[in-house]
Amino acid sequence: MTLAQAFNLCIYYVSVFWLGMILFPNWKVTKKAINSYIPFAPLCVLYIYFLLTTTDPESLTGAFNPQLPEYAKLFGQEAGALVVTIHFLAMDLFIGRWIYLQGQIKKIWTIHSLILCLFFGPAGLLSHFITDAWFGKDDNSANDDPEIDNLKSISESTSK
Repeated sequence: MTLAQAFNLCIYYVSVFWLGMILFPNWKVTKKAINSYIPFAPLCVLYIYFLLTTTDPESLTGAFNPQLPEYAKLFGQEAGALVVTIHFLAMDLFIGRWIYLQGQIKKIWTIHSLILCLFFGPAGLLSHFITDAWFGKDDNSANDDPEIDNLKSISESTSK
């Protein structure tokens, strides 16, 4: 597999989860997939594999002594750009998952925050913070919906 093919595979892979959260948030398949940590495992494995097998060890020194020119060197290599892209994809999807779960639990609209998170990571997170502050309800009363209880326990274990 070439680096370009791996890049495309990762992009298409995460797109399935993003499309589910954005377009089909209440579909049972979306809820089941997003309730699991399993979608992250392939990204983690690919990240570690490409980190160890394709990146130039010298360019990774920037991770231990962060300097902008060192980061630019890493991004300037296809392998480095792939590793950093997988990192961003995994972390943005994880944050998107959290936003999605919070929306399901608190019954607030999240599509705008998810779209922003997909394309601009931290902007989507901030958007969700603002939306949650304005419209979110932290309902601690008893809930008869076991699916919401499951989402709450997953969300709580994620935030610990």
